[in-house]
Amino acid sequence: MDGVIRFRRGLRAVVAYVRAAPGTYVWLTVLFVTTVALHRMSPSFEADFLRQRSTNLHELSDNPVRVLLASAMWIPSGRWLPYAVLYTVFHAQAERWTGTVRWLAVCAAAHVLATLISEGALLWAIRRGVAPASAVDTLDVGVSYALAGVVAVLTYRIRRPWRYPYAAAVLLFFGVPLLTGRTFTDLGHFTAVLIGLACRPLATGPGKTRNPKETPAATRH
Repeated sequence: MDGVIRFRRGLRAVVAYVRAAPGTYVWLTVLFVTTVALHRMSPSFEADFLRQRSTNLHELSDNPVRVLLASAMWIPSGRWLPYAVLYTVFHAQAERWTGTVRWLAVCAAAHVLATLISEGALLWAIRRGVAPASAVDTLDVGVSYALAGVVAVLTYRIRRPWRYPYAAAVLLFFGVPLLTGRTFTDLGHFTAVLIGLACRPLATGPGKTRNPKETPAATRH
């Protein structure tokens, strides 16, 4: 009987957690559906299908709004479960903390701006002969830029002095690949982190008010 009660309590806690981050889990559900669809495609068809929804230079020049939206709905690796964990750990926490609208604004800013900046750098490299002309059709879909931005903005969720080691770890995690790999994707991830850190004005919980009994120092992030 005790086991049943604990199970019900745990289930209620899970349901409450999911309901507090609706955007995260709607997005995750869409990714589950699209991942299942990818597993039903042949490898050749899948590559062509994703390329048409890719934020590469070719597709961005034709229909930027469509591909910026579509690219965030697919996981090229076909592995959904790791993203379920990452979304629960980072996206859900950020959405519960800031509210759905502000969380979505951080995601959109990181995804869109990091994409445009990294693809702009790739265009610069192509024009100077550093990258091949075929790179205009590079496959570039996924949700990692938005995730990197949210991971960064969660810095402000952590109280001092612990936020500083967290921020340093995030910058190191995304900065080392940029220094060693120097790909446009590495640039996009690091740019997304900087954008997330720049979203501090959005990094406040909705409806939070200061308790008059608290000192101003106790209410600072």
